[in-house]
Amino acid sequence: MRYLSVAQTAARWGVSERSVRNYCAQGRVTGAFLTGKTWNIPEDAEKPRRANARRTSTGATYSATTPLQAFGPAPSLAEVCPSATLPLLTRLREEKASGMRGGIYHNVQVELAFNSNRIEGSRLSLDQTRMIFETSTIGFDDGPVRVDDIVETANHFRAFDYIVDNVEHPLSEQMCKDLHRILKTATSDAALSWFAVGDYKRLPNEVAGRPTTAPEDVAAEMGRLIGAYGEGDGNANAGDPAGADGPAGAGDPAGAGAPDALGACAYRTLDDIIDFHVRFERIHPFQDGNGRVGRLIMFKECLANGIVPFIIGDDMRAFYYRGLAEWDRERGYLRDTCLAAQDRLAAALEYFRIGR
Repeated sequence: MRYLSVAQTAARWGVSERSVRNYCAQGRVTGAFLTGKTWNIPEDAEKPRRANARRTSTGATYSATTPLQAFGPAPSLAEVCPSATLPLLTRLREEKASGMRGGIYHNVQVELAFNSNRIEGSRLSLDQTRMIFETSTIGFDDGPVRVDDIVETANHFRAFDYIVDNVEHPLSEQMCKDLHRILKTATSDAALSWFAVGDYKRLPNEVAGRPTTAPEDVAAEMGRLIGAYGEGDGNANAGDPAGADGPAGAGDPAGAGAPDALGACAYRTLDDIIDFHVRFERIHPFQDGNGRVGRLIMFKECLANGIVPFIIGDDMRAFYYRGLAEWDRERGYLRDTCLAAQDRLAAALEYFRIGR
């Protein structure tokens, strides 16, 4: 039997060397073994099936690049959502369906919409946001309010419902576009001829004075980003030998190494999700609304991967922006900000007696 190196196998399979190491560490490559820290891989070894290409009840598979309308019936919740966040998702759906007020669904809707919109410049107060959610009306005691702030707040509530309803579906370009369409529908931007609602940007834009991906390159970059994330080929463990060559799920309390219903490692770590967010924001695929779409995606992906989700508070804005800018040099800034936000939501889960 002839054996290949990680680099040779990566070239043969058309994936990164990190993906090959992870496949081996997860026991998904038959006959692969370690000599010291070096993987020896049979030359006839087959590339494992994509971790998040999941099977529906009819036997069909779908992946991160499949349009939502092509999914058909979603797999059962128990097949997809890890037990760590299943109680939260179940409660969110129950309270949403019943119209219950004052529970965790109500709390998250108001807090997420207020903070995420406020980071992007909304002038609505927390009380005004809560009033829109509860009564579909608004008070004007604090002076004039921009119509777009009201519309985008109401739209954000619907966008959150969308992610709650679609946790079982893997992240896709279509899902990103759907979130943008929901968020920007009926806004003043939607009336502009050059503004694409629910589609990628047509004009160049910047974020914090930094250039972003050119409009003509966005589709290709987004395809690569989502494909790599679906493949488990992010950079969350860059520079971390334990993450590259250590046992599956090393250093991941969320259970990234746990198998899904089909025996393939499907879960992402917190760093994987944050890394996706940073890269998404650097592409800045939409003309506006990228931050809010990106933070909704993070919440959804945490739910889908057994990680307590989090809401970046407006009071964390400076730390959040610093973390985005410094991610390549120092990941601790953004990670710690997200963990601090996670602690806040964990406290709410304890208050509402929701098991984790």
